[in-house]
Amino acid sequence: MGSVCCTQQHRRADSDEIEQTAEIEDRIERESKAEEHIQKLLLLGSSDSGKSTIFKQIKLLFQNGFDDAELKNYIPVIHANIYQTIKILFDGSKELSQSFSDRSRFHVSDENKEIGERLSEIGSRLEFPYLTSEIADEIETLWQDSAIQETLSCCNKLQVPDCAHYYIENLQRLSNPGYIPTKEDVLYARVQTTGVVEIQFSPVRENKRSGEVYRLFDVGGQRNEKRKWIHLFEGVTAVIFCAAINEYDQTLLENETNRLMETKELFEWVLKQPCFEKTSFMLFLNKFDLFEEKVLKVPLNVCEWFQDYQPASSGKQEIEHAYEFVKKKFEELYFRSTSPDCVDRVFKIYRTNALDQKLVKKTFKLVHETLRRRNLFEAGLL
Repeated sequence: MGSVCCTQQHRRADSDEIEQTAEIEDRIERESKAEEHIQKLLLLGSSDSGKSTIFKQIKLLFQNGFDDAELKNYIPVIHANIYQTIKILFDGSKELSQSFSDRSRFHVSDENKEIGERLSEIGSRLEFPYLTSEIADEIETLWQDSAIQETLSCCNKLQVPDCAHYYIENLQRLSNPGYIPTKEDVLYARVQTTGVVEIQFSPVRENKRSGEVYRLFDVGGQRNEKRKWIHLFEGVTAVIFCAAINEYDQTLLENETNRLMETKELFEWVLKQPCFEKTSFMLFLNKFDLFEEKVLKVPLNVCEWFQDYQPASSGKQEIEHAYEFVKKKFEELYFRSTSPDCVDRVFKIYRTNALDQKLVKKTFKLVHETLRRRNLFEAGLL
């Protein structure tokens, strides 16, 4: 009798195990089918290329944006950006005074020097105090010092973040006790991406039920770190590579390498990765707004890559001429770095400004249409 009971228990256990296994297999199959409809996009670029701003724009455009808690989390980030900016400028004025024959241009006035030393010390900390109206007044006073403005004009030699002017212009609002960041404040916020962050979205709100869904991965870390895991992204639908084209006269802090040359080398390295042989490439020539401001003042051929550039005109015509030259250089690099096995992969170039929401939305619609047509072509429907 006992053996019969034991046998029945084993049968029930086996039956439960079979049922559980079937449920797991069914769930895996459902998830795999769901994954088939998701197109994966990999967002790459050098530090300060604007790729993380693109990522935030996508969250604002195609998801629900940032809730109150997320906005409040950006307060210490924004305040840190301000302290770090003023430290870079004050310390930079002292460095530049040692490099130029006319040192007086970079000498902060005696009455502002004490403020500068105090703010520089704050900017060196790992944790920063809340920005009060009193500190904001001191930052404004130092910012208006002629030596700091001279230093700002040499920002290509320093690592002055693009958010500098925007945050200084809004200091009083940003230092209010009840301050809550706006979406524009968040877009300007500078946070170094570490590891991988992702969001899932549909690029056209009206077609959310069409089944076309994207998963966007924003990848941080230095190039030597990317070598360790980039093969894990084999099979992504497209790589979106951001290049800040305004950086043609700027250098890296660590080794004084031209920043655009660093971007060139990174782009070339990514193009040659075996895991991307069949992956589409979308190149965002970003920060065009800053590029058009700079290119009429700073010759494009100060960059080693652009030494053969010859100005052709002035004003808007010269801006377009310079942009087309840069675009052609990237096109040549792409085709030179693409093996014969990869010639059928899609390559598109877009002029972008990551802070311009309308332009980002328009660009992503174009990316979406390009990838949709590619999918139809591969399915034999075009």
